[in-house]
Amino acid sequence: MAVRNIVKIDEEKCTGCGLCVTACAEGAIKIINGKAKLVSDSYCDGLGACLGHCPEDAITVEPREAEPFDEEATKAYLASQNKEAAPAVCPGLAAHLFDDVKDADATPDAGAERPATPSQLGHWPVQLKLVARTAPYFDDADLLLVADCVPVAMADFHQRFLKGRAVAMGCPKLDDVQFYVAKLSDILRGNNIRSLTVLHMEVPCCSGLTRVAQEAIAASGKDMPFEDVMVGLRGQVLRSETITVEVEAEA
Repeated sequence: MAVRNIVKIDEEKCTGCGLCVTACAEGAIKIINGKAKLVSDSYCDGLGACLGHCPEDAITVEPREAEPFDEEATKAYLASQNKEAAPAVCPGLAAHLFDDVKDADATPDAGAERPATPSQLGHWPVQLKLVARTAPYFDDADLLLVADCVPVAMADFHQRFLKGRAVAMGCPKLDDVQFYVAKLSDILRGNNIRSLTVLHMEVPCCSGLTRVAQEAIAASGKDMPFEDVMVGLRGQVLRSETITVEVEAEA
């Protein structure tokens, strides 16, 4: 076996949150007995896409003797995992696409009450911390980056802004803003995002979401102006403007 870079997980630090599992496109990590574990060396490409997702800094990449990364075996493994009935992580982290979002008369689940106003949510999860960087709902999408409080204040949020868009939510006051910047820049870099709209409340701390978008666009290298919308405490749109970010051209 040759020496190559490969993921190392510190089980003492790991809390079993599962964020690394959803971040690993190769499916090399699973939650087993409450801890993240590397399923097989041959499924890990050693690039460390999972690193920025661990809130406990329990994941590193180290050089050691390991089986080479096997792309074909990884593809076969992923195909087999997609057929499993039980998810490997918390069910709340499992990705869902809602095909009936365009059908206002979609039949609700048995015993469920039909909503007076249909939801326009097209996917799950929605928190910026939890969405996968290359999730299928980001492909060729109009992306909505929204502060957590906006949907609570704005009565027509679903019809006015969410409809037809992929969404990522967060709070720039309570969460790690630099993590947001890195995560959003990866999403912009790894997907064909057609447009970006940022919704935040009028309170000063919430405008940090605008700065997140600006820094993420600059870091992604994508030339992408975005619509910045400020929402009042009673849900009214106070201001909407297009912001252009200066992106350095690649050398």
